[in-house]
Amino acid sequence: MTSFENQKFNTHIVDVDSIMEVEQDQEEDPFLGFIDYARSVLLPEEEGCDSNGNREETTGPGWSWIACRILKTCIAYSSGVTSAILLSELSQAWNEQHRARAPRKRPECINQLKKKHGRKKLPNTVSIDSIYEKSFLSLSSVLEAVIVDAFLLPGTNIYMLRLGDFWSSNTIDLYLHRRYYDLVDTNNGILKRGREISLTGCYLRTASEGSGCPRLLPTEYLVMLLDEDQDDDAMLLGAQFCSDSFSSISLDAVSKGAFYSLYARIESIGSLETQGKFGSIQRKQITLVDNDGVKLKFLLWGEQVLLANLLSVGSMLALDRPFIASSVDSVIEACGELCLEYGSATQIYLVPFIQQEEQVSISLTPNRYQGSRLPSTFDPSQGPKVSQVTLPCDSQGSIDFSNYPFQSFVTDLRDKMTSVSLYGIVTDIFRERNTAEAIFSLRIEDTTGAIWAKLHFSKSWSLGRLGLGHTIYISGLTCSMTKEKLVEVLWFESDRSSFVNLSCLPALLNSSCLHQLSYLSDLSIQSSRTHICRVWLDQIEHCHVNTRFSHAVCGHFANETPCGFKCNFCHCNCDAEVMRTFHLKITIADESTKIFAWCTGQTATELLQISPDEFNELSEEEQVMYPSSLESERFMVAILNCKRQGYGAGEDPTLENEGVSWEITRALKCE
Repeated sequence: MTSFENQKFNTHIVDVDSIMEVEQDQEEDPFLGFIDYARSVLLPEEEGCDSNGNREETTGPGWSWIACRILKTCIAYSSGVTSAILLSELSQAWNEQHRARAPRKRPECINQLKKKHGRKKLPNTVSIDSIYEKSFLSLSSVLEAVIVDAFLLPGTNIYMLRLGDFWSSNTIDLYLHRRYYDLVDTNNGILKRGREISLTGCYLRTASEGSGCPRLLPTEYLVMLLDEDQDDDAMLLGAQFCSDSFSSISLDAVSKGAFYSLYARIESIGSLETQGKFGSIQRKQITLVDNDGVKLKFLLWGEQVLLANLLSVGSMLALDRPFIASSVDSVIEACGELCLEYGSATQIYLVPFIQQEEQVSISLTPNRYQGSRLPSTFDPSQGPKVSQVTLPCDSQGSIDFSNYPFQSFVTDLRDKMTSVSLYGIVTDIFRERNTAEAIFSLRIEDTTGAIWAKLHFSKSWSLGRLGLGHTIYISGLTCSMTKEKLVEVLWFESDRSSFVNLSCLPALLNSSCLHQLSYLSDLSIQSSRTHICRVWLDQIEHCHVNTRFSHAVCGHFANETPCGFKCNFCHCNCDAEVMRTFHLKITIADESTKIFAWCTGQTATELLQISPDEFNELSEEEQVMYPSSLESERFMVAILNCKRQGYGAGEDPTLENEGVSWEITRALKCE
């Protein structure tokens, strides 16, 4: 058994005294306190009780949504944020996401459909009301709409669709693209009153550009939604899409003019780039599985990738007249010789996947420091009253925790949990050496325990400098169960996942609402969180200043070898990505005590008030004398314990702290 597997077996075993120290730290964590405060502002005490006296949770913002928004705002305002800025940003974002308008009377066809509308919004969906409010619509935005009316513009042969949606009181008119004209018939056509459609790639013609109200210009990227429970839709699927299968496709028949209508489930939606003759061409690759279990790739090229915004994994896709090409011509790695593409005559229908809902019972007043203790099933005979939270569950039984109202902890992690977020301390990290992929194993510890997570990167490490003792927020985690009945936690780099190193966040030092000033004497050898202190440089004669080379991608030191530079952290050759940096060990002091600490990168540059290249150009005598000019300079610093007991499986593989227990992760000179 490898050492890594040994460590995984001890996932939830931590020292009790250590937990008590961490608990004490986290109880005082101002960042967590501000999240709770922000949620109370966004969601006043409005919860009611059901007939059994159990408290009902309102649909307010989830804990991870608030945490992520706060951190995004801190990244945008790198010079610092105030409580007012954060609350304003949170309120605006939440109101835009859940706009509460006084509804005007909606068309009856929308009201009827809304009663059975159980789908989750697509990621880029915007409402018609928001288009009117902003007078703007991006090409990647998605409209999930209902046709209220289909008509010809008087005196022309131009078809218009009047569209409404489930979240708006307004309607908007769309100039229909001519490729869909054959589907319009006010009585028997597919595109008629009451039909649900999704569209993207739309340009908005505002009222100022023409007469009357805003309108949507024609788009090729439109998908018609079908309902198998409706007789007309079921007949269409049976008559048009059940005779052909992937196995029946013949390239010879296609070359003679044959066309196919195919029906399959969307298994996955990927994203990749391929080099074209004149540069990089964006391409999305969608894997389809038909009823016989045969798989084919459906490719979208260039601007067509917008169509993928209208699709969702698990939904059934009906493709009428797709363009059929050989996989060799399309430059894809495919097992078969065929692939499908979106051609000029292709029409797309979709039977959407409807997410099931599963109720998860949580404690009425969950203990933030012990986890929310999710039971696998709810037992009504249990003593305390509970609050019911409804979370979406997919066809495989995986529960989506992206809107979970409370903070998730290590002890909460179970099989089939997705979109989980954790807030904790990095206690170990290393790159997996037995794979060519960029996979790093990260050990995260919070007040309830520690767990290993495998981070998968699309190309290479992309999170900047990360070290032991750093405080992180990570979202988009997926949990599954291994054959050994252990919880395996995975994270994949994507637009829907996030990773923020709070210890290195520039805004933290100037954001008093997110930190509490500490004295150096408050720092304990068992302290785990990042402390913010006002200090000055002391005992300059004992400081050690060296310049070394670091890997610009990860911020860790790189050693020069006969084969070039090699990163101590990424374990890769990095000749083209090295930069000169400081390795500084220095004494800092405040009114209470002194501490010997180390730092590197931009933090060391800020403390020394000189760049590594400029310092390296000084003579040896000038380098020795230079630090003396900085004595008593005052700084605001973020400092943490990087050598706490239990950190790392052994000695620091990057050889950066060299026995020094305290790392300064950010510094800002006090004016």
